Amino acid sequence: MENPYKVLGVREGASTEEIKAAYKELAKKYHPDKYVNNPLGDLAAEKMKEINEAYDYLMKNGGGQKQSNGGYNQGAYKYAYIRDYINRGNLAEAERQLNSMNTHDAEWNYLMGVVMLRKGWYDSAYQYLLRATQMAPNNMEYRNAFNSLNHTGNVYRNMGNARGYNQGGMSTCDCCSNLICADCCCELMGGDLISCC
Repeated sequence: MENPYKVLGVREGASTEEIKAAYKELAKKYHPDKYVNNPLGDLAAEKMKEINEAYDYLMKNGGGQKQSNGGYNQGAYKYAYIRDYINRGNLAEAERQLNSMNTHDAEWNYLMGVVMLRKGWYDSAYQYLLRATQMAPNNMEYRNAFNSLNHTGNVYRNMGNARGYNQGGMSTCDCCSNLICADCCCELMGGDLISCC
C-alpha cells in the first residue's frame, strides 16, 4: 500500500479536517459516476478504490489524531505499516522500521517480539513479549502472545526433561555412559559404534 497521506495529497500529520477535505475533493474528481461510458472509467474506479483505502486506513489507524503534546500520532500510523510488513512476511523491513524508531513503548516491544518469534529467535522474542506485557498488562493481544510462547517453551523443556535431558545439561559422565551403552547395543546387533584399537 502506498503512503496514504501521499495518496490523499496531504502532509504527514495532517489534521482530521484536512484529511476529510482532501478526501472529499478527490472523491468528486474521481467518482465513477463522472466516467460512465468513458474510456478512463476503469482508471478512475481504480483511483477511487485507492483513495477510499487510504482514507479508511488513516481514519482507522490514528491519522489526524492529536497527541497530548500538541503533535500528531505518527506511531500508530507507522505501527500499522509494520504490522502489515509482518503479515506479509517481510520481517527484515519490519525490523528495520522498528529499529529506526526512538520510542520503545509496549507496542514496539510486542512487534519486535513477533518479528523475533517469526525468525525463530525464541529467547529474544520471550524478552520483548515479556516487556510488552509488563508495560501494558491489560492488553490481551500482548498477554496471549506471551502466554502462548511461554507455554510452547515449557512444552519443549518438559519433553526434553522426559527424555532424560535436565536443564543443567548433560554431564561428561552421562555422555560417556550413554556412548558406552550405545556401543554395547550396536555390538549386540552386529555393528560397532566405537571401534576398539
